[in-house]
Amino acid sequence: MLQSIIRSLKYSLAAQLALTVGGVLLIAMSLWAYTNVADQQERLMENILLGTDRLTNTVRLGTHYAMMLNSRDDITQIISNVGRQKEIENIRIYNKQGQIKYSDQPTEVDRVTNIEAEACYICHRTDPPLGALDLAERTRIFRSPRGYRLLGIITPIGNEPGCSSGECHFHPADKKILGALDTVVSLEKTDREIAAAQRSMFAFTAFIFLATSAIIVIFLLRFVNRPIRALIAGTQRIAGGEFTSYLTLSRKNEMGHLAEAINQMGDAIATQRIGLKKQRDEYQVLFELVPCLITVQDRDFRLLRFNREFARRFAPREGDTCFRAYKGRERPCESCPVQETFRDGRSHYTEESGINKDGTQSYWLVRTSAIRDENDRIVAAMEISHDITERRQLEVELAKSERKYHAIFSNIPNPVFVLDPADFTIMDCNHSVVAIYGYTVEELVNTSFWDLFVEQERKHWQERLATAQELLQVRQVHKSGRMLYVNIRISPSEYADKKVLLVTTNDITQRLEAEQQLIQAGKMTTLGEMASGVAHELNQPLSVIKTISSFFMRKVARQEAIAPDMLSTMLAKADTNVDRATRIIHHMRQFARKSDMVMQRVKINEILHSAFDIFSQQLKAHGIAVLWELCDNLPDIEADPQRLEQVFINLLLNARDAIEEKWQQAGQSSQVDHITIHSAFREKRVICRICDTGIGIAPQVRDKIFEPFFTTKEVGKGTGLGLSISYGIVRECRGRLECKPNTDSGTCFELDFPVAENSS
Repeated sequence: MLQSIIRSLKYSLAAQLALTVGGVLLIAMSLWAYTNVADQQERLMENILLGTDRLTNTVRLGTHYAMMLNSRDDITQIISNVGRQKEIENIRIYNKQGQIKYSDQPTEVDRVTNIEAEACYICHRTDPPLGALDLAERTRIFRSPRGYRLLGIITPIGNEPGCSSGECHFHPADKKILGALDTVVSLEKTDREIAAAQRSMFAFTAFIFLATSAIIVIFLLRFVNRPIRALIAGTQRIAGGEFTSYLTLSRKNEMGHLAEAINQMGDAIATQRIGLKKQRDEYQVLFELVPCLITVQDRDFRLLRFNREFARRFAPREGDTCFRAYKGRERPCESCPVQETFRDGRSHYTEESGINKDGTQSYWLVRTSAIRDENDRIVAAMEISHDITERRQLEVELAKSERKYHAIFSNIPNPVFVLDPADFTIMDCNHSVVAIYGYTVEELVNTSFWDLFVEQERKHWQERLATAQELLQVRQVHKSGRMLYVNIRISPSEYADKKVLLVTTNDITQRLEAEQQLIQAGKMTTLGEMASGVAHELNQPLSVIKTISSFFMRKVARQEAIAPDMLSTMLAKADTNVDRATRIIHHMRQFARKSDMVMQRVKINEILHSAFDIFSQQLKAHGIAVLWELCDNLPDIEADPQRLEQVFINLLLNARDAIEEKWQQAGQSSQVDHITIHSAFREKRVICRICDTGIGIAPQVRDKIFEPFFTTKEVGKGTGLGLSISYGIVRECRGRLECKPNTDSGTCFELDFPVAENSS
């Protein structure tokens, strides 16, 4: 019986709340009582201490006059009278040597105490003794031989001016402390009052605790325990299926809200049960109408259930097995996912094929899952088959398409490389690399694409291949070591679900050789046209040298002396003109020399001046003025300086011919006609224009002048290759060459080039 009561209290919310609240209340009130008693005790002791200190001061002041008169009897009488009070235990006056000079107990007079004792040590703990102490330092509490507590206060007696000058009581002025007054009072009555106050406080605390606890217990039993029991009974009815059994609690507090929430929960559960039933019916409909094939099979592969789509396509009979129903087999499949599901309880999938009721073949993606009972035992397996016949047909077509495109990839006449963009490793390439590079596909796969480049130029092309879409006239190496020139096109692509670079190369070696021959032929033609100007240019230094040599020969023939300063001047002029002729011949040889195109950083103004130097005599001989409009501090461009010089010479030749043709048609020359050479920097490109005021070019033929063998000159005066070659050279330098009408009259050829990388 007792154990049952203890168990019910242990699991009772009301009991737990009562114990918890009561425990907290007991601790709080105990702390309050303890704090209150301690505070009252502290205040009482403080009042007693202050009263004793006032008494000590009263005694000291009362004996002050008698001390000034050195009236020992008066001092003794005062101390004896004060000491008769009940609370006063003892009054003493010590001198500075610790001798008791006055006391309310005559037996103590003239007794010497140890200055290290408790009454004297307060001041004599330092040397010299302390003369100023606060009240707390002068106070001591100790017990009497009869067991109750005593309170003692030491008050130093200072050396006042009246004491050091008195007639009959003299003390030196340097003595600050003459003695001390020790007053001891009894705390017996005070301790009794404190004990009585503690008992009263603890009794009051206990009463308040018991009364409060009783009220809490009654409140919990009335307002918590009963409603909880009613709530438990209501939830048990809901658990039993009585969803419409409502709880009625008249209270509007949390218990009433909880009862209302439980009623709402019952309504929600009833609604959900209706929804679950509706959902179960919907799932049944979905099972029947889903377009996939769904069957439920036992361990012997017999069809326990199947949906409407399965019945429509295969019309199974009762007791049919799955392999006979839609696969036309008499035995189970060798690899059956249903069998695997029964074996390990996991889901399995495979691809199957079978014959439809109409005789056509179909393909299915089959997935199985286990059906378990309440004991987690596998009792059946569900098999879902999704028709992938159309996808299989698309896969067959895709395979054909892949074979076709692979054949195209392999047989493209230009080499095609598939590169890893991270390190440019050759992942794949077509068979055309054999004819162009001499390597087999197997030799190139998994090697670096940079191995095909000239070693000295790899770093230059590595910086450009990562960002460019096209690289022109790249030098690469054949397996035999022979040099190749190719154009490279780069485009991002995907290969085996990976980002790659698709690189196509075009062998232009033979084309460049033909272009080189045309360029060289153009140079020779230009040199032929400039022959007279060059001859005139060379004639001037030769004439000077001839004159100097003739002068020396005459002097030698006449045996005349030549002044040293004249000899030095003449030889200096001869040497200067020899250097001038040498430069002209060297420039002509450099211009006529056949060379490969080498791209380098150049300044376009320097190329313009170089081209003009070799052609200036031609223009002077024809009386054509040249206006210079060059912009200083142009950034560098990337170009072949010799070929770019040839472009400018070709354009200057055309400008000269256009002006002369204009003069020929007019029947006279004009001093206002001129050639303008202009350079500028605009939008990160270097611009150069060579304009003339000649006859001009008709708009209908302006788009054709860069075509090979097209010329507007008379037969025998032009090959039609100069502008075509110039156009190709400018394009190889990544520039543009355009023909525009001049603002005055005539024609302007405008060239613009991108600024070289890292050019300031």
